[in-house]
Amino acid sequence: MKFDLSNLRGDITGGITAGVVALPLALALGVASGLGPMAGMYGAIAVGFFAALFGGTGPQISGPTGPMVVVLAGLFASLSGDASLIFTAVILAGALQVAFGVLGIGHYIRLVPYPVISGFMTGIGVIIIILQLNPLLGHASPSGTLGALGNVPEALADIHPANLLLGLATLAMVYLWPAKWGRYVPAPLAALIAGTLVAFFALNVPVLGSIPTGLPELHLPVFGGDQMMLVVEAAIILAVLGSLDSLLTSLVADNMTRTRHHSNKELIGQGIGNAAAGFIGGIAGAGATMRTVVNIRSGGQTRISGMAHSLVLLAVALGLGPLAENIPQAVLAGILVKVGLDIIDWKYLKRAHQGPRWDLLLMVLVLGMTVFVDLITAVGVGVVLAALAYVKQVASLQIEHLRNLPEHLDSEEDKAILERNRDRIALFEFSGPLSFGAAADLGHHVREQSSDQSRVLILDFSSVPFLDLSAALAVETVASDAKDSGKQLFLAGMNEEVHKVLKGLNGRIPAQGTFDTLSEALCAAEKALQLSDAGDKPEGALPAAG
Repeated sequence: MKFDLSNLRGDITGGITAGVVALPLALALGVASGLGPMAGMYGAIAVGFFAALFGGTGPQISGPTGPMVVVLAGLFASLSGDASLIFTAVILAGALQVAFGVLGIGHYIRLVPYPVISGFMTGIGVIIIILQLNPLLGHASPSGTLGALGNVPEALADIHPANLLLGLATLAMVYLWPAKWGRYVPAPLAALIAGTLVAFFALNVPVLGSIPTGLPELHLPVFGGDQMMLVVEAAIILAVLGSLDSLLTSLVADNMTRTRHHSNKELIGQGIGNAAAGFIGGIAGAGATMRTVVNIRSGGQTRISGMAHSLVLLAVALGLGPLAENIPQAVLAGILVKVGLDIIDWKYLKRAHQGPRWDLLLMVLVLGMTVFVDLITAVGVGVVLAALAYVKQVASLQIEHLRNLPEHLDSEEDKAILERNRDRIALFEFSGPLSFGAAADLGHHVREQSSDQSRVLILDFSSVPFLDLSAALAVETVASDAKDSGKQLFLAGMNEEVHKVLKGLNGRIPAQGTFDTLSEALCAAEKALQLSDAGDKPEGALPAAG
């Protein structure tokens, strides 16, 4: 594996800066997951190092993120804090991400519609904020969003004033910290240090307490048991969510650096990082947008910056325990509320009323399901509804472009034929691919637009690159209607693929009425009408759909 050393100084500077920014976030997200602050540190170290080493986005910084922690916190509650099973889920999630990358699924994950992404990211931000309400008020947060919300009235009845003021002061400091000072000391780290010092010397508030130090222990995966399905389900959610989160961050990095990431390679790197995190007792992670932006703005451009960020955290983790024990939970809660607020898609929410109403409804639906149901269901339902809405829109366009209009013809001779047989030849020109979305209305539209006096029906497929089985069956219905109403049916302009699909319907759409061009079909139709008028059976006339 080659390393680009042309920007070594910038990469090291960016990596160190990103590591300092990541420190308080890793601790806070580790606590929020239920596995403790050092689980957040180990996750940041493992995912950060290996995702950078093997990934496909040069300046990306990876580590624990809000979306991943929301899933882990739910799993922690479901498994009653069984750490071995939780780390097994993290390892499985990593293995799934590697499989996604090997199978080339990275290109498809990016196809999730924006309203769905906006809805579930905003929902995750809301969940993080809800889960921090009780710690801000001086109480332990119950597991789950509904549990945390349900406990808020009780917490409000017994507020810990010093704890609340410390948390709000931390949140205010993170927001108000001057940008020019942030170049030297990032706002979250400054708030962490200041809040810890104030609490240590002047306040009696809940703190993190005893934290292990030194190198992490090895955690081997545990398989089997009644709760394995929960582990597998969580692993799938983590893998999909982490992949989506990482690739979105990769797009941000691309826009800032004017480069192009490798989606599948990035998934392989993220998978290796998450598997390594599970083995050393770390929480799952993904590409972190804020830390990646900080890295790029500080000079980071290559994978070396992400690895440097991880080594900074490793050095801190080896001697952090005694210092971190005094960090107040309210300070971490204040930092996490800022994380939650940053995840909410304010940019879209401010403009949502100006966009399509359906997109807004879809976003709100996914948001609600994310908060009150679960992430994977929210994304799944959102993608399906978005896909159905798109199919309906395309189908409407396909039907709208199904015309019986002579002015669409380029040939003067063809126009003359239609003019001479205006009421007796019904010509329908299909435009673009025909899909199952248009199939339901295809037959009805042809019947509705055909003149009662028409005796020949021509379907022009010259502009149709392909059609699916549903559309082919709709064409068969048109053929049956033509036969029942005594009309002759001609098919024109079919390419090899369209012809193959229609021919595959057990010969129900006959071949003797097909023509290579529309002009040939029009000439044959006029000849057939002339022979019919003369009382002869038209040679080569279609026996319709028999």
